[in-house]
Amino acid sequence: MATEKNGLSHDSELPSYFDQPRSAAGTEHRYQLEDSGGKAWIWMSIKSRAREPHQLPLFYEQDILTGTVEVDFDKTSGAKAVTITATAGVTAVGQDEDTFLKITHTLWDAKESTSTKPKGKHTWPFSVSVPSEVAISDKFRPKQPLKTYPLPPTFSERASPAYVDYKLVVTVRRGAFKVNHTLATSWVYWPITRADPPSHLRQIAYDEGSPLIGPEGDPEGWKVLPPVKITGTVFSSRQVEVLCTIAIAKPLSCAAGSPFPIFLTLTGSDEQALDLLASPSSPKLHLTRTRAIGEGAAGGAEAGRTDNVFVQSVGSAFFWLSSEGAVQAGTRTLQGELDVKKGLKQSFALPGFALWYSLALYPFSASGFSSAVPATEPLLTESVTITSSNAVGITPRSYAPPGYDKKDEGDYNTAAGYLENGNQRFLHHGGFM
Repeated sequence: MATEKNGLSHDSELPSYFDQPRSAAGTEHRYQLEDSGGKAWIWMSIKSRAREPHQLPLFYEQDILTGTVEVDFDKTSGAKAVTITATAGVTAVGQDEDTFLKITHTLWDAKESTSTKPKGKHTWPFSVSVPSEVAISDKFRPKQPLKTYPLPPTFSERASPAYVDYKLVVTVRRGAFKVNHTLATSWVYWPITRADPPSHLRQIAYDEGSPLIGPEGDPEGWKVLPPVKITGTVFSSRQVEVLCTIAIAKPLSCAAGSPFPIFLTLTGSDEQALDLLASPSSPKLHLTRTRAIGEGAAGGAEAGRTDNVFVQSVGSAFFWLSSEGAVQAGTRTLQGELDVKKGLKQSFALPGFALWYSLALYPFSASGFSSAVPATEPLLTESVTITSSNAVGITPRSYAPPGYDKKDEGDYNTAAGYLENGNQRFLHHGGFM
């Protein structure tokens, strides 16, 4: 039985790795396989970017897996070869793993050895280059040609319907009718993806610390979504209708740990309703994460809604009155941000498992206002991409007023529970529902 020295469980948390500088690699991890008497006879040593030896080995995109393998041949008989294999696969709960990556290097082969029977301890260095993308067949559409996909990040969360696991396996292959010996460990893979650069005017604002220019002054920097109707009843006395227009900063990609700028404009003839809905706590704009498993998952956001699609809020926007026409007759404008949490897994898609993000606007919640639309029904959604890094040379700023209380209602790590709604699962906790 293989034992990991100071090892972590499979679902160990990843965020502690993220601040590690990409140039800083060299933490050594050691693993060993023991015989029935408790004596080690196979050892594997790996160098990685992880901060501590007890963490799982961590590798970024384009890193090379390096280390050594040592075998004591006095502890085994009939050894025919020693190999090192890097694998990766998707496992849906209750199903076998679908392997999408397998790279094997032979460290020693009896057929090529000058010694008829090796004795004592032998050590071999290894170096495994992992590609950034891989050609995969879709088991749901076996007649279709192979399709190339970027390698996804390691994905291992409690209660997840599927997992993405990377392993490094040492195998001592023995003769026919004899059981091979293996020593294995999981390792963490993290792709390097970058958000597209913002508009020229937004770059200047970031560099100078000047206010962001809204959609009217910087049309290239914003995507203005089609207006949606906010309908309901004010103080149980009269029905109202207000148009809500949301502008999202372009491009629609954002690095984890960065703010996503937003403008929200309300227009209507009922000034009291506008005042109620323009309260900074009234809009419910969430960043939702969708996990899809099974047939059609590789289509990402185009996969459609099935029993195997799980939607979860992972962040919520906060707003304040904007200086750009904040209070005018028939119009209210709010400026806002959505903090994309550090540690969010990047968007990815594979046959059988995909993960993507959207901004979703839900009915407003304000004292004295009763929405005509159920709180769990989104009024609009817009797909966005979450990346590991910002565009080169770009450092986004937060524009929230000094001392502003950023109340995030979408923290999926501290949410109280779930509320079932058809085929989708929505987080249920204070403010969202």
